[in-house]
This record gives sequence, C-alpha cells and structure tokens, in this order.
Amino acid sequence: MNDYQHTQQELLRFRRRILLAGLGVLALLSLLFARFFYLQIVLHEYYSTRAESNRISLVPIAPNRGSITDRNGVVLAHNYSAFTLEITPSKVNDLGATIDALAEVVDIQPKDRRRFRKLLDESKSFESIPIRTRLSDEEVARFVARRYLFPGVEINARLFRQYPEGALAAHAIGYIGRIDKEDETWIAQKSEEDKEDHKTNYKGTEHIGKIGVERYYETALHGGTGYEQLEVDKSGRAVRVLAHTSSTPGRNLTLTLDSELQRVAEAAFGERRGSLVALDPNDGSILALVSNPAFDPNLFVDGIRFDDWEELNNNPDKPMLNRAIKSAYAPGSTFKPLMALAALSQGRRDTSFTIADPGYFNFGNRRFMDDKVGGHGSVDMLKSIIVSCNTYYYVLANDMGIDAISRFMAQLGLGSRTGIDVPGESEGILPSPEWKARYFKKREQQKWFPGETISVGIGQGYNNYTPLQMAHALANILNYGKVFPPHLVSRITDPTTGEVRQIATEPVRRIPLKPEHVDFIKTAMAGVNKQGTGARAFAGAPYESGGKTGTAQVVGQRHVGHLHARLRDNSWFIAFAPVDKPKIVVAVLVENGGFGAVSAAPIARQVFDYYLLGKASTAPAPESVASVDEGDTKAEGERQHVIED
Repeated sequence: MNDYQHTQQELLRFRRRILLAGLGVLALLSLLFARFFYLQIVLHEYYSTRAESNRISLVPIAPNRGSITDRNGVVLAHNYSAFTLEITPSKVNDLGATIDALAEVVDIQPKDRRRFRKLLDESKSFESIPIRTRLSDEEVARFVARRYLFPGVEINARLFRQYPEGALAAHAIGYIGRIDKEDETWIAQKSEEDKEDHKTNYKGTEHIGKIGVERYYETALHGGTGYEQLEVDKSGRAVRVLAHTSSTPGRNLTLTLDSELQRVAEAAFGERRGSLVALDPNDGSILALVSNPAFDPNLFVDGIRFDDWEELNNNPDKPMLNRAIKSAYAPGSTFKPLMALAALSQGRRDTSFTIADPGYFNFGNRRFMDDKVGGHGSVDMLKSIIVSCNTYYYVLANDMGIDAISRFMAQLGLGSRTGIDVPGESEGILPSPEWKARYFKKREQQKWFPGETISVGIGQGYNNYTPLQMAHALANILNYGKVFPPHLVSRITDPTTGEVRQIATEPVRRIPLKPEHVDFIKTAMAGVNKQGTGARAFAGAPYESGGKTGTAQVVGQRHVGHLHARLRDNSWFIAFAPVDKPKIVVAVLVENGGFGAVSAAPIARQVFDYYLLGKASTAPAPESVASVDEGDTKAEGERQHVIED
C-alpha cells in the first residue's frame, strides 16, 4: 500500500471518530436539553413552589380563646396578658450557654428547659419560643437591665387562661391543658367530621380543652388561627413581613349556672364527699353542678406540677372524679315515688290500694324486712311514700315484675345518658333480664331470679343511677312527661360579629303520663317534707317543697357504728320547690352520709333557701335528725354496686 492510500485510510478513520464523537456529543446535549426541558417546563410549577416556600414561611398566630361566664355575667374562665421570656433560636449563637446565662437573671426550672426543648423540636428557627412564662414585675425589670447581653431574647406579652373563681364549678367548666397525642387524634377526627382543616387550625396552639364545657365546646372556644407570611434568607432568618392574616377570636359561652347558687351548694357539703345537681325543670337548664371535693383548674393551665398531679391522682377522695355525671349509685328510697308512678301509669295500682304491713314480706323461703320493727300497719300509696314503707314496694315490685318496671323507668331516662353537654357521662344501670344476660359472662349468673325484682322495687339490688339522672327523671315527671335535655350552656356569642346562638330548650320527647297521677306524686312528696322523713330538714320553711329521702347500703350490714366510714350508707335526697309551680329540682348524694334525712336533705334546704329566698350561707349544712324511720334498707347480705367508669 502506497503512502497515498495509507493517508486516505487514516483520514477515513479520523472522520469516523469525529462522526462518532459528534454523535456522542449530540446525544449528551440532547439528554441535557431533555433534562433541562423536564426541569424548567414540566416541573416548573413544582420547583417554583418549593423555591417560594423556601423564601416564604408562614408563622401561625394563635387565636384568643373565648370566655366563659355564668347566667349573670360572672366571669368563670377568661384570658389575661402576662410577660413571657422568649428566645428566637436563629438569632442565638450558643443556645445552651444563653439559657444558662438567663437562668442567673430569672428563675428557669428544669421543667422550663424540658418544655423549651420540646417546643424547639416542633418549631422553626425564626419562631420565638418561650423559655419562661408569666414573669413577675421584678423578673422583667432584672432582664430589661441586662437585655443588651442577650441578642435574640425578648420579652413579649402573651395570653394565658385563668379561672378567677378557682375550684368553683370546676367539673362543669373543666380546664385546658397542653395538646397530647390523644388530642391530636381528636382534632383529626373532628376535621374529618365537619370537613374543616382543624389540624391546620391548631397550628401555633399549645392548649386544648380537656374536660367539662372547655372540652365539649372546644371548637367554638378555640377560634381560627391567623398567619404572618415572612420572607426568610438562606439561613432561615426573617427578612420582612409580606402579609398578615389576623386570627379569629373564639366564641364566648354563657352558662346556665348560677355561680352564687353553686357557691352555696358547694359550701353546704363542707368536707363531705358527694354530688348535687340543681336544674330548672321548665327548660333543663343546669343551675348548679357540684362534685365534692373539687380541684383548682388553674393548676393545669401551663402544665401541672408533678407534685400537684400526684396529690390529685392519689387522693382517696378522688377530686378529679365528676360524681354528678360519672358515678352511679343505688338510689335507695328515692326510687319509691317513681315506682308508685309506674304502678299508676300501668294500671297496677290506684291510690287507694292498701296493704297491711307486718314489717316484712315473705317470698319463697326468704324474708325481706321493713326498716320499722312491727311494720307500719295499714299503708296506702300516699302513706307508703311519706313514711317510706319498704313492704309496700316489695309487694308492688313482685306484682309488677321486672320487665314492667324496667320499661317505665327507661321512659324516665334512667339507665341511659341524658345528653348533657359535658363529656364522660355514665349510663348507670337499669336492671332487666336482658341487661343481666349482657353484663355477666357466666351462664349461671345470667338468669334473672324473681327475688331480685323485690330488691329493685326499693331502689336497691342492681339499680345504679347518677345524681344527674335522678334529677332529670324527677324533672320529667314534674313536666307531666315533657323531656328537656339537661344543658350547661345557654348561648354562644361571636365576639367579632355579635351574633348570638341560643341553645334550644324545646322538649325532645314526651312520656305518656296522666296529670292526675303526676299531681298525686307531687302531693305525696310534699307530704314527705311536711310530716315525713324530710320534715325536720324543712321545718319552718316559708315555701312548700316536695322531696324524698333515700338511704342506700354500701355493704350488707346495718351495724353502721361498727363499719369503716367509707362503708357506711350513702345518703340521698331528691326534691323540688315550690310545689305548685316548680322552679328548681335537686338531687343530692352524700357518700357514706347515713340517712338521707340526716345528711342530704339539709343540703337541699340550704340550696332552696338561697334560690327562693336569697338567703346565702357559706357554712356547711348542719346534719338533721330523721323524724321517721326511712325504710331504706335492703335484705341482709345484698350489696350495692357503685360504678365509676
């Protein structure tokens, strides 16, 4: 091969290499262009949004929580402004050293540091985070004098929840606390229910209602979160405010409670454990709701101290328990007027039906005793209620049978939740063969025995109802069968627009009761407070009232003097006044208080005296003396079941 041919071959190979290299470069440029097109055109909106979000951040502005007042405008829960020491992490070089230095100026406890770290993990660097809340004037002055030493640390005014009346009506009002995992689940569920973004709405909010109306009306009280749109640099430091959306304040609640009546009722208990529910039978408004002992909701506002929580949680008197709606007790003889009305309504008795009471009732090989040795002699229905004759109701319960009793009591609302606007209400127990079959797991325990019906007739056995249920049932009777749902909130007010939403007070259903039967029960209960078991407690009252005492055993013995104090009988009293046109109904339960006439009735008298006469007393109600044997015992060996769920 000559030189020319060789040169041509080399030139051909070179051109091929150039072509291949050019094709490679073209392929790479094509790929680069395709990627460029994909990023700049196809994903333009995505990356534009991300770039904007890196440049702009939203800082939530927590809303002002709504206030809570009683029916007369007395403030029960509101917000107040206090100084807070806050750190903006992005403006601080050494966070730990800064906090240590601050601790030499103001009091910073380990719990403050733990809370700060938790909030720091959940926040952005340009947000200010509180290291100490509610500074005293002296602490503010000390920090201001040294402010130049702490870049990135400021004092700001923030709103805090306060309960001015302390423990007054604490179980009804409730309290707020820090949002936890359970609350986050609740928020998500509420969001799904009403299709509103409540999870976003709670951004910037650290607290939420835990119990009482604070919890039940949480979404109304909370309000709407506002936002500040900030431009930030690459380090996350805020440069300027681009936009501002104000938060929407929460709505204000007006309760049906009368705070002064509540105060009188709580004072009447003194150191005694128990509960009282007072309501207006004409619309279901709760006038007072007492669970004694109570607690101070202010302890929970900024995170309860460990020692305080241990004291509340381990207290044998259970101050956190809402006995009015959550604890259920055997009603004792307060059940007898209801039994009498059931018999009249179902045609099993008329008011003139009379028995001869020998002081006991034999059923099979068992004898059910009356409380009065030798009995009450000839007893008609009126006398049976006034003197609280057990034997009359043993006979009546046996004649009616458990199914008829259960059906009628269910109409009155016993054994089911009333629907009060406070979470945590118990159903109680309305005994029936169906209930027993569901309740017990062993087959031999599921059968209903006729002898069990006898005890039910005097409010013992498996009967268990809350004080709220007993007050509600009596109100339903006094309303001649019109059922108003018990409620604590009367109206909700929007502070921005002034719009007011009234809580409906129309009856939700009607129980078929004859007026003459209801009037008879009212007359009989008036007799209880005139010459019966409530006479001593209501002696000299210038108004006419009706009532019924009850004494329910906690153990199957009557030797009260030999029992531990917490095993003694529970004391009941249900009452209303005035008799002709009732304005108030009460159910009083004193745990281990003994006879209803002794412990519970005087408390009701003190409440009535204030509500009807304006006679306020801040002293515990004195114990009375039972003027007539109450007949509120049950057969030896039976046991009351108390529910606290």
